[in-house]
Amino acid sequence: MSALTVWKFDSVEGAEKALAKLGELQKQQVIQVLDAAIVSWPVGRKKPKTRQAIDTTAAGALGGVFWGFLFGLIFFVPLLGMVVGATAGALSGRMTDYGINDDFIKDVQSKVTEGTSALFLMTGQVTLDKVEAAFTPEEKGELIQSNLSAEQEAKLREDFGSEEA
Repeated sequence: MSALTVWKFDSVEGAEKALAKLGELQKQQVIQVLDAAIVSWPVGRKKPKTRQAIDTTAAGALGGVFWGFLFGLIFFVPLLGMVVGATAGALSGRMTDYGINDDFIKDVQSKVTEGTSALFLMTGQVTLDKVEAAFTPEEKGELIQSNLSAEQEAKLREDFGSEEA
């Protein structure tokens, strides 16, 4: 089973640093990062910057369409050329099928603001105590979590993901 988690950081570069550390932990087989995307919101910018952080050909990767939908709903900004606008209502209803509801979206909107960053992760196996121990208190972000049920994960992979589960 996978989990979709969102980590908010109080600096623009916090999410990038956390993902780099998670990459090291993945090499040690402490965590399995299936997919990731980063939102950073530099001070003085009207909108955050978004990017998918994992190669979409990787097993388990959801791809730009999923992240584009999600970020379009949360920030009303395109990712990877995905245009999102008037379809936000329809997308919102569809995302509920994957455990991403209005409360989740509103929570992320209220916390990821100018001067902050967020790391959106789809993870598989995690040795939680080792991951927690790897981050200093200053490096840790605030967790906004949306765990996926087995059914939600299967539907998400069917609609947006790779062929492999």
